[in-house]
Amino acid sequence: QVQVAESGGGLVQPGGSLRLSCAASGIIFSSYQMDWCRQAPGKQRELVAHASSDGSTYYADSVKGRFTISRDNAKNTVYLQMNNLKPEDTALYYCRATHVYGVLPQRWGQGTQVTVSS
Repeated sequence: QVQVAESGGGLVQPGGSLRLSCAASGIIFSSYQMDWCRQAPGKQRELVAHASSDGSTYYADSVKGRFTISRDNAKNTVYLQMNNLKPEDTALYYCRATHVYGVLPQRWGQGTQVTVSS
């Protein structure tokens, strides 16, 4: 059974940091591209950071220089280190797993809430 589960969200003050984790099971993790996406109230879901199966990364302009995505294939886990958080980073953060050849279903986690507020 495939499971993708996020953790690490919470309430943090502006300028603070959080580290999100996403653990996947039931898949060959190294064959998946891993993404962090977020959705704020009243807004569309957006891609925040991407880690390909070969380790290359991509960041949305809004988080570049503040967020870092990393993956540990031995632990089937992808992380999102978020520094210098801003109120506009408040959102439900989702983990997404996409097979590199697209031959298996895309998988989403249930999300973890990040709230940046003083």
